[in-house]
Amino acid sequence: MTQIASAMLLCAGMGTRLGDLSRECPKPLLPVCNVPILRYGITNLVAHGITNIVINLHHRGELISEELGDGSDLGAKIQYSLEDEILGTGGGLKRALPLLDPDGTDAPILSMNGKLIFDLDIEGLLASFLAAGETLGMMVVQRAPNAMKWGAVDVRPENGGLQNGGLRVHNILGEGSHMFCGVHLTRPSVFKNITEGEACTVRQGYLPWIQAGGRVSAFEHRSGYFAEHSTPKRYLQSNLDLLRGTKLRFPPAPRSSIAQSAQIDPSSTITEPVCIGEGVSIGPECSIGPDVVIGDNATIAKGSSLRESVLWKSVQFSGAAEREIITPHARIPASGADDVDG
Repeated sequence: MTQIASAMLLCAGMGTRLGDLSRECPKPLLPVCNVPILRYGITNLVAHGITNIVINLHHRGELISEELGDGSDLGAKIQYSLEDEILGTGGGLKRALPLLDPDGTDAPILSMNGKLIFDLDIEGLLASFLAAGETLGMMVVQRAPNAMKWGAVDVRPENGGLQNGGLRVHNILGEGSHMFCGVHLTRPSVFKNITEGEACTVRQGYLPWIQAGGRVSAFEHRSGYFAEHSTPKRYLQSNLDLLRGTKLRFPPAPRSSIAQSAQIDPSSTITEPVCIGEGVSIGPECSIGPDVVIGDNATIAKGSSLRESVLWKSVQFSGAAEREIITPHARIPASGADDVDG
């Protein structure tokens, strides 16, 4: 059976909607339950035998390469594609083709947005891609009640309505009940049709090809966790979901809810679920939880109260917080309305 040769994790975006959070680090490095988002995606890829991984870099890209290195601690071989100017999803993939398909075999490559924690059935995706036959690519989609606000994808059964492998994309960014999940499977040769420079895989790739009669297929994601992290509210919610027991088939190395090296004054109250990192110090008379993540080496002062909040590593905190994200340099509220698109 044909295997997926390589994967591309798209990590060059600016993360402008995250405000102060993206100024601290690139979106794919945001810690979710004290693990950077990228490590969730790489763990899933490696578990499916995809170890040749390329990551494109732009905004504070050096932090990503410092965090992941060559990927050996994750069982992967990670290479980096540097972009002095952002090339978009399509342009970034085209730039990285020599790394993704160095031998010119044209085996399928998986592209995934680096801001996702996505419990994707990669084996099912590949099987559906192969069953679809001649196709420019296979987009991963899922039903969404607000699909129009995300940019709807119109998919319809074909080939007798075979499950997943028989879904064809008829339109993108128009009417439809599905949203694009930021993941697709295709062959390197397809990206030779993308022009040089900045280009979007959807707008400058699939959309005009579909309008010209080209065949693009879809794989419907029906079960398993999906989260993207473009706003503080979504980022907080992902932490809360995993704290509250959301399961991933291939999670990163498990961590205990309270690290052994954490120092907690006996007069403080800890209410599960929590994730308290290594070297954390919690002073007397504190109320921590429920639904709190505290990063490694953070310090919580006497009498502090935390609920439904995320504290990054090395934060020194005093006071009270609820539904906030607290970094060494900022406090970001994560409540209220949340824009859907993007």
